[in-house]
Amino acid sequence: MTSGLEGIKIVEIAQHLAAPAASGILADFGAQVIHVEHPVHGDGNRGYFAMNKGRSPVGPFNYVWEMINRNKRGMAVDIRSEDGQEIIRRLVAQSDVFLSNLRPYELEKYHFTYACLSQLNPRLVCANLNGLGQRGPERDAPGYDGPSYWARAGAPAMMSQSVREPPASPPGFGDNAVAQCFAGAIALALLVRERTGIGQEVDVSLFNSGIYAQAMDTQAALTTGRNPTESRRTERTNPLGNYYRTRDDRWILIGIPQAVRYWPTFCRAIEREDLEHDPRFDSMETRAAHCAALIAILDDVFAAKTLDEWTQRLRPFDLAAWAPVQTPLEVTQDAQAIANEYFADFDHPTHGKIKLVASPIKLRKTPATIRTPAPEFGQHTEEILLEAGYNWEDIVALKDAQVIA
Repeated sequence: MTSGLEGIKIVEIAQHLAAPAASGILADFGAQVIHVEHPVHGDGNRGYFAMNKGRSPVGPFNYVWEMINRNKRGMAVDIRSEDGQEIIRRLVAQSDVFLSNLRPYELEKYHFTYACLSQLNPRLVCANLNGLGQRGPERDAPGYDGPSYWARAGAPAMMSQSVREPPASPPGFGDNAVAQCFAGAIALALLVRERTGIGQEVDVSLFNSGIYAQAMDTQAALTTGRNPTESRRTERTNPLGNYYRTRDDRWILIGIPQAVRYWPTFCRAIEREDLEHDPRFDSMETRAAHCAALIAILDDVFAAKTLDEWTQRLRPFDLAAWAPVQTPLEVTQDAQAIANEYFADFDHPTHGKIKLVASPIKLRKTPATIRTPAPEFGQHTEEILLEAGYNWEDIVALKDAQVIA
């Protein structure tokens, strides 16, 4: 079966999650990705469980590393050295994409800016993912998804209530969202290159992507000069867009923005037909005016049955959207996720048969595949250098100088 990006070569100097996850999406579709790590410290994501000690369950292998870096080859190069920079330049000259999450001053320091690299390869797509953008007073500040994507872009402010502390973002929440944007941006630049013959610079940041994720609230602030109202569960003006607790202490999210259309069906589904024509609740306006009273009624209604009982009760009705609040373990057992192949089986040469989160993109004729495991540290360094034109004497000298590992 044909891989859609077969023949596309990507040199990646990036670590942790967002940028490597983007190239991982492209690698699943056949792109040849070389993941470059520091020869001593390696990619910080190799120490994922140390960074997230106590929160993420420790497994028999580094499952985050495997999920993000499958289908790639890995090499260890010290880009601080002139010889290391020359290795990268030689690889870039033979590649389609240079992908990094280096900060702007690092790109300039190592001569890896688009202005420098495009002289070696005019067709090059030079893709940089950074924290806060390539311009401005904080252009060189480090960026991680929690501070840059989540907090700075405004998500916790619109999710926390005055009696609660701001909610934390799940590990990689912003990183994985930005990765999809970054992968799409690179694919778009490659398409433009195929049409025009011209490479270009791709600039994506965690902060910008976080703003876009919050675009409805951010646009409201841009247009009106005011913050949107904080949304409390007990004061939702559309009670059909709210969380409700079940008898077994689980939660269901009812998500029905078209409440006028679905109100009669909803009343039948919850076995409260009497509410349909109650003058307090018989229109969007009256439901909004008496939202606290309706939410209190619905709290009692949903508290009368377990989650399983509500699932069986609601499923036959055409109610636009509703869903249980599931745990990650429940998500892995969700029949809908399994039927749609949202998890992929892989026969790992070291760990045996494992399951990994599959690509979020489904192409029927050129599907994503998992062909090789994530690379061991420096696994392909010599192989890649030989392909780039180095000989064994060169490689020995580079090792002796601690430029490679």
